[in-house]
Amino acid sequence: MKILGPTQKDALRSLAAKLRMIEQAQHTVDLAYYIYKSDLVGYAILGALCDAVKRGVDVRIMVDSLGSIHSTRSHLRALETCAEQAGFVRNATGHPTPYRARAQVVIFNALTNLRSSANRRSHDKLLIVDGNFPDKGMVMTGGRNISLDYYGIQKDGSPDPDVYRDSEILLRSTTPLDNDTPSVGQVSSVYYTLLFLHRGNKRIHPVVADGDDDREDRDLYRDHRDKAQQSLDFIKKLPAMTKAFAGMPHYLTEGFHDAKVRLAHELGNLVRRDVETKAWENTTVNVNSIEILLSSAIEESEKVGPLTSTLRIVSPYLFLAAYTDEKGNVVFDGAKEVHRLMEEHPEFRLEIITNSVLTSDNFFTQSVIDMDMAPRLLLTPELRETWLSSDLDKGEFNPALVESTEWQRLINNPRIAIYQTGRGDSVLLGGSTHYGKLHAKFLFDDEFGFVGSSNFDYRSRLYNNEMGFFYLSREVSQDLARDFETLKSISYRWGSSKWLEMRKAVMATGTSKARTTRTQRELYKILRSTGLKRQF
Repeated sequence: MKILGPTQKDALRSLAAKLRMIEQAQHTVDLAYYIYKSDLVGYAILGALCDAVKRGVDVRIMVDSLGSIHSTRSHLRALETCAEQAGFVRNATGHPTPYRARAQVVIFNALTNLRSSANRRSHDKLLIVDGNFPDKGMVMTGGRNISLDYYGIQKDGSPDPDVYRDSEILLRSTTPLDNDTPSVGQVSSVYYTLLFLHRGNKRIHPVVADGDDDREDRDLYRDHRDKAQQSLDFIKKLPAMTKAFAGMPHYLTEGFHDAKVRLAHELGNLVRRDVETKAWENTTVNVNSIEILLSSAIEESEKVGPLTSTLRIVSPYLFLAAYTDEKGNVVFDGAKEVHRLMEEHPEFRLEIITNSVLTSDNFFTQSVIDMDMAPRLLLTPELRETWLSSDLDKGEFNPALVESTEWQRLINNPRIAIYQTGRGDSVLLGGSTHYGKLHAKFLFDDEFGFVGSSNFDYRSRLYNNEMGFFYLSREVSQDLARDFETLKSISYRWGSSKWLEMRKAVMATGTSKARTTRTQRELYKILRSTGLKRQF
């Protein structure tokens, strides 16, 4: 296992690794992405996939119908036409079989499929190469989608300083300990197939014209195939990408940490009913649920002895869930659970990094973070009410509140720290520093952690399918700790004077961020009163 972190160098390396993995595939390639854009990166990936089919590699690609919404999806339909020149699939020994490779494209929970549920999405970001071959299988997952926005490149090939700050893991299969132990590639392939065959999905094909002459349609897809090859060639010739590609033979074979891993997912979310009133009950049914496995790990640690480590969480849209039953009684409260751990384990600490109003790309979720998550963890009920005052002069702009001894004591809690990315020298505020947008999703302590697609918000917990891997490895945690400290170095602590100054500066810009920051409280109260906050 190895980490592809939130730096621009790792963003480029991530794209190079994806393309190299596809180019080196010998048997199968499976992709699932929530966002798959028809931009330079999306077409380059299609170019590599088309080449793979022609070599005799079976390709399956699945994109979410909402996250990857497109009027025709002709660029994806074009992939199947690559199979007209498909090579022969090879068996485990490398010998050709009588079967030609296929290219299959599926739209997850297609909006045009009456059997689909428009509110249940596949938020996966997953690439599997040769998954069913233990000595060859490789898996990549995390937060990065297929779009220019995630790899630090603009459409003309120049660097994009406002790239999403994201994280992924790269896993290589090892030889199973015995015949009963599947490899990480095999487990991932089974998981992918279950998602691929979900009843709400829709297989799409190239459109063939009526009659015998379908040259016009074939020309249409030829244009897409040509664009895919041109995009692939263009990206590989970019100086930064040329350097990244040159290091791939070593990068994909060396420098991995040994780790025990377990795939976790929320497939149950796709079929559950009463997702809000039976939220906790539904979650506990899935023994592979991300939330349940995390809770179980904490419970097992408590049985061994007092918790003495620091749990660090990175998420762009982190909420503290509070679940109620059909009668409105609270059956689980994330904030109370954190406070319980703090009370019962005096050496346990919690550190969180999330977005600020400066770096967030979703002002709905940011309002919940700033008006609900952080105040519930840090403030007393009385201070929370004052902080939520819609009159900024009585709340956020009130020195009697934010400069008080009690405020300073609470927001500087020695055992709970919440950091938000972005600082006052941002280019958005007239400075010279680009902070991008935080999109990474991971958590860890000294040797245990999780990296995946889940934002740990209500939508991730209740509606979306999400996936990722828990791991046991002190070395991997050390790598994540370095990334965590990098993100912390570009952040302010929630509630601090510098953080408050940054918010004031954002409000003074006259931009859309200024308006949404000023109205955070009103927006949050609407989301809370209507229950809509559970949709984010």
